[in-house]
Amino acid sequence: MSAVGTRAPAAGARPAGDLTATVCRDDRHFAALAAEWADLYGRCSTATPFQTHAWLHSWWLSYGSPGRLRVVLVRRAGDGRLVAAAPLWRTRARVPTLAFLGGALTDYGDVLVDEGHPGAVPVLATALAGLAAGTVVDLREVRPGAAAERLLACWPGPRTRLPDSVCLELPPRPVDELVRRLPSARAQRARAKLRRIEREGVEARPVPAEEAPRALRHLLDLHRRQWAGRDVTEEHLTERFAEHLGRAVRAMAESGHARVTEFLVGGDVVAADLTLLSPRLSGGYLYGVDPVLRSLKVDVATLLLRNGVRLAGEAGCGTLSLLRGDEPYKHHWRPSAVRNQRLLLARRRAAPLLWLRAAHAGGRCWAADRLRDRPWARRLWHGLRTGRGLTAPAGRTGRRRATS
Repeated sequence: MSAVGTRAPAAGARPAGDLTATVCRDDRHFAALAAEWADLYGRCSTATPFQTHAWLHSWWLSYGSPGRLRVVLVRRAGDGRLVAAAPLWRTRARVPTLAFLGGALTDYGDVLVDEGHPGAVPVLATALAGLAAGTVVDLREVRPGAAAERLLACWPGPRTRLPDSVCLELPPRPVDELVRRLPSARAQRARAKLRRIEREGVEARPVPAEEAPRALRHLLDLHRRQWAGRDVTEEHLTERFAEHLGRAVRAMAESGHARVTEFLVGGDVVAADLTLLSPRLSGGYLYGVDPVLRSLKVDVATLLLRNGVRLAGEAGCGTLSLLRGDEPYKHHWRPSAVRNQRLLLARRRAAPLLWLRAAHAGGRCWAADRLRDRPWARRLWHGLRTGRGLTAPAGRTGRRRATS
């Protein structure tokens, strides 16, 4: 583990007031942070289930690369209590990048900040700036109001914000109340679907935490059969994803951050659902359905929503998120659309890399204007295409190579 000062990593923790910032680069040390991480998680009101240690550490075990872990930790100098954390890694992208752990499998990315220590945010920003020499900090899927938004206000270098995925959200009310929010014709159809579920005798069985890995294997098998011959997220069919999900959800179920539900007809499992939970929000992450359920004319979306609002209510979640995706079937329940954000941060020396990444990510006119007809932009782009490295201007004295 290395320390981060105001300008660059140094040997030994350097205080900032009564706080110190360090960088965890060791897999075993990251694993050992579980209890401290859970304590900090409980003091961060913006946290989602994707910021639990179980989810992040399990993802790293399945998808991480040796030597690329970069978890920034801010502690009180007196007692060492963890008051902020940024779960990052150095990706293999062509543009040297620091990104959230969790990658494309994570619907919401964020840092953790103790609500009682607002001064931890500028310390975290300074530590990230020291770590980001020659790189772009690319923070994906940041929900509005997330703790990561506060980094922008105190970031010491170039920064910008781009739109990211759309998530649809509902209030966590009983399903009967959600039905009453619908236009009369649509509400009538929804009530008919709910009655069909009851008529076919579909029962919901909560899966105990110790059975979660077994139930998830069955869920993934149902998911594979459900999507056979159609477009599907290929990663969901891999063994490493199955290992990640089983490992993460077992621990999350024990802490109350995940629930696996099996749906039975006549004693046979015909569907399974994984819901992730936090005080801020809950969301159905993945499900699998046996084709026999559809042959019974049971509406799967209604079945899952009924289960989701029940779990959200039991857990006291503030929002029922339908997670990423703007699929038409989600709009049947009149959800609110909330767009995640993508925060791009860099030190001044790496500004060309930031604008190149912004232009590539969004194709935005303002980013293209920054790059048009600039010699350094042409050199950077040529380096990206040829693999000869990236160069960025370093004032009047020449150019400085950005290492990967």
